[in-house]
Amino acid sequence: MEREFEGRIAVVTGGGSGIGRAAALQLAGAGAQVIVANRSDSGAAVAEEAGGRFVPTDVADEASVRALFEAAGPEVHVLVNSAGALVTTELTPAIEVDDWDRAFAVNVRGTFLCCKHALPRMRPGAAIVNVASVTGMVGVPDRAAYGATKGAVIAFTRALAVDHVKDGVRVNSVSPGTIDSPWIDRVIAAGASREALVARQPLGRLGTPDEIAEAIVYLASDRAAFATGTNLVVDGGVTAA
Repeated sequence: MEREFEGRIAVVTGGGSGIGRAAALQLAGAGAQVIVANRSDSGAAVAEEAGGRFVPTDVADEASVRALFEAAGPEVHVLVNSAGALVTTELTPAIEVDDWDRAFAVNVRGTFLCCKHALPRMRPGAAIVNVASVTGMVGVPDRAAYGATKGAVIAFTRALAVDHVKDGVRVNSVSPGTIDSPWIDRVIAAGASREALVARQPLGRLGTPDEIAEAIVYLASDRAAFATGTNLVVDGGVTAA
């Protein structure tokens, strides 16, 4: 199980930090040849650490995504869609249309484009894991735009799973709760309190990128061969409270 991805090519978007970085490193540690796709050059350092390749990518742009998968080659075994854009604001009337559109461009169109260009390269046994969020499942204050995008990702995941089950390609999503990643710094910079974020977690702490990456790697592996169309919630108990 230690090298369960030996010989497999894994594309990880948003691999420059946070959950994407953790997933890229764990997949590499399990033997995968990892391609880190990221808008910023931070992806290059992660690719080097993972012994893989970095491909600068804007997931919202089809030409950029097409170039990513051309660089990946004729076959892709794992796709992790972790690239994301966050909108932090108070209430819907305060959301700028450009911010709303950017969130959907990255979180929804980006996931769609990567799946569109990965699927023709996928053979039976391949797997897609989309990073969604508990905000796509339940109402979370001040996250209307973000939650709308992640709800779309969950619905898209289920539709893809049904469409491609006969191709032998599994499609699942992971819905994290509040994770202690660079995203939290942005949320706090927008006015949130770390103490308040921790207090709303039934387990009494924030999650870690590695914990979410563990779930991603599991869903991408043969150990999850009977799982498709599922949304694995890893949220410290938030949706159960």
